[in-house]
Amino acid sequence: MTERMNQLYDLTKNLFFLLDKSVSKKLTEREQTIQKVTESLEKREILLSQIKPPYTDEEKRVGAELIPLEQKIQQSLTLLFNNLKSDMKNVKKQKSSNQKYINPYQSLAHFDGSYLDKKK
Repeated sequence: MTERMNQLYDLTKNLFFLLDKSVSKKLTEREQTIQKVTESLEKREILLSQIKPPYTDEEKRVGAELIPLEQKIQQSLTLLFNNLKSDMKNVKKQKSSNQKYINPYQSLAHFDGSYLDKKK
């Protein structure tokens, strides 16, 4: 079981460095980074499901070292997610602006000068 804890620790450290690198440098290869992060998270999930109590002293020590890393990973994932949301909003806004520039009268009402009689 200690081998699994060591694998979990190594995988968590690699995930932490990957996220740290992607957040601080604003990589243009965001899609590759997200794919690597997703793969690492899936591997970690499998390892976490295999680790069951009772824990040895060595496993408790490794687990205690993982807690601060996990918190930093959560912060980095939140920041990455917020950056993605922000970029998606900007793209949507830019698309809308471009559409309004191409056809500025598209959003005007089509009832100019017409009368609708609601009586029968």
